[in-house]
Amino acid sequence: MLSWVLPVVFAMVSLALILNFWSLQAGPGVPDRTLALDTMYINSSALIILYGIWQSGSLYFEAALLIAMLGFIGTVAVCKYLLRGDIIE
Repeated sequence: MLSWVLPVVFAMVSLALILNFWSLQAGPGVPDRTLALDTMYINSSALIILYGIWQSGSLYFEAALLIAMLGFIGTVAVCKYLLRGDIIE
């Protein structure tokens, strides 16, 4: 069952990543683009996890965790900059 579910999920998450990239390019404001970038981090982590399931490798899960952490820190830094105009107080 996993042999036909994984390609379908790969296609769906890839489509979501493409639509998020389009939203990043055409977003009306900076908060919308920040949200699209954060969602792209989540989708790329999901793609790496799916690839790790397909290859049965544990290294991919660690890479996805690293990307998720960097995405969270980047989003917090951008939001703090947008709210206060300074990242480090």
